[in-house]
Amino acid sequence: MTAHRPAVIVAENLTRKFVNPSGERAGGERAGGELVAVDRLNLTISEGEIFALVGPDGAGKTTTMRLLTGLMNPTEGRAVVGGHDVSKEIDAVKDQIGYMAQRFGLYTDLTVAENMAFYADLFGIIGAERKELSARLLQMTRMDPFQNRPAGKLSGGMKQKLALMCTLLHKPRVLFLDEPTNGVDPVSRRDFWAILYNLVREGLTVFVTTAYLDEAERANRVGFMNQGRMIQMDTPEGLKRGLAEACYRITAHGDAHALRKTLEQQAGVLTVQPTGADMHLFLNPAVTSPESLARLVPFEYRQIQPSLEDVFIALVRKEELHKRETSRAA
Repeated sequence: MTAHRPAVIVAENLTRKFVNPSGERAGGERAGGELVAVDRLNLTISEGEIFALVGPDGAGKTTTMRLLTGLMNPTEGRAVVGGHDVSKEIDAVKDQIGYMAQRFGLYTDLTVAENMAFYADLFGIIGAERKELSARLLQMTRMDPFQNRPAGKLSGGMKQKLALMCTLLHKPRVLFLDEPTNGVDPVSRRDFWAILYNLVREGLTVFVTTAYLDEAERANRVGFMNQGRMIQMDTPEGLKRGLAEACYRITAHGDAHALRKTLEQQAGVLTVQPTGADMHLFLNPAVTSPESLARLVPFEYRQIQPSLEDVFIALVRKEELHKRETSRAA
């Protein structure tokens, strides 16, 4: 949590279960016919913070966002946004938030300006305030030259900018973005994040879900979610430094596939992941070392700081190993 800033989003044991006809929960565990999409989530996000929630498809990211925005009721626990209980004071919450879903409801036959005018009408923004705010948003997003272009003829990145402008028209305090740059080209993704940084400097709080680990690097804090559970949460740098395992970039002298297969079977090795022509090796230094492993099958190695992608894969692997050991013990 950012120092000296009030909490604007709080989740306390937030849980959402769905009836599952197969009788299986996420990860294949039996749970009495219930699928636990979000499992006892605890989270505090400060005003003016960019928080990125990262996880694979089905991890519970979108469900979490729907619980925080009042689009879905929790099975257990509670969410507080802007000082208001989401389940009990939804109208007060809606006044303070902007929500941009993966498929934003743009009208493709309306122009950029007409879409903005439509949403301004919905929010009750009129007169000089509408004109001033619309002009500012168009300038900020560099969409001013495209005001008269139909939304259906915009590129993917431009559609997302238009969706963002419509979401911001009522000046929300908290902005929820559900994978806003999914399928958007790298240049448009960069522009989108530049816009978010400007908004945060003005005091906006941003909660964003993303499948892009390089994108998560831009956030103040990152939460890794898997099978409905928050498995780790910290700053990007904190996540990279926080694992007990050491990360090495390794290069095979011969058959890379055979090297990977051999290393994965060794005690103390957590993950071996291909990265371009090389591989990233995570190992427990209390159990083994690259020197001892290289005596089994030769390879070159150099210790590196892991990427967020490396860290996420390693954390998921640790969870899998822990589950396996727990099942055996039971």
